[in-house]
Amino acid sequence: MRLTVGTFNIRNLNDRYDERWPLLAAAFAAFAPDVAALQEVSFDDQRQDDMLAAAVPLHTYRGFIARSPRHPAFGNAILVRTGDAMGKQELRLEPGRVAHRVLLLLEGQITVWVVNTHLHHRRQEPAVRAAQAQALARWMEDAPAADATVIAGDFNAPPEEPACQVMRTSGYRSAFAEANGTEPAFTWPSGIQSPTMDTDGDPACVDYLWIRGRVAAVRAWLACNEPSPPTPRSSPATTSPSPRSSKSADFPGSSTPFALR
Repeated sequence: MRLTVGTFNIRNLNDRYDERWPLLAAAFAAFAPDVAALQEVSFDDQRQDDMLAAAVPLHTYRGFIARSPRHPAFGNAILVRTGDAMGKQELRLEPGRVAHRVLLLLEGQITVWVVNTHLHHRRQEPAVRAAQAQALARWMEDAPAADATVIAGDFNAPPEEPACQVMRTSGYRSAFAEANGTEPAFTWPSGIQSPTMDTDGDPACVDYLWIRGRVAAVRAWLACNEPSPPTPRSSPATTSPSPRSSKSADFPGSSTPFALR
């Protein structure tokens, strides 16, 4: 079977949100993954996870959220439109971060853990991200056995950083690298221009879909990174659906670059 999974940092209400929301909704609807891992989601008056789910009218998504310990009006969300989701659990990652997971029961009694997280953001503090990745790997080692595990999210870490080395040492493979032979040059920034845009560091690949178990990445690509067409009131290529390019993958069992085997 195939399973399509995508990870999206949607940057809550920042970075010209009123302009980019229609682009984000349209891009998500065109993609319509089986599973979406969302970071920097607003749960306030505008529930962005519900709004994105509603942008795909032909499918019904179930949402699972994890609020930020520091800023509970914001956090991460997992959207699922296939299989049976068997509960949700959370892990606090110090300082002030969170991971959450759901266990999916798919066709043929295949079980897949889907994990979503957003690691520490300060580029000059890689040791903090490494410790968070170690806690995440230990958490999944103690989880009930499943056929496969997908850990998605914004790691804020280039491939050579210790946090990514922790994932590889723990037996995880990058779906994008597995399908394409290498990581993309960058997933951040997307090209959006905004007074509130993140400028901390050089462009880098910092978003990942990590896989382990009876799963293979058959296809992987960057998604939701097309700029808006120029208009008389906007400069070319200054507005994108998200400040980050999203990663997607298919499993033989899915429709983004991943495959269960």
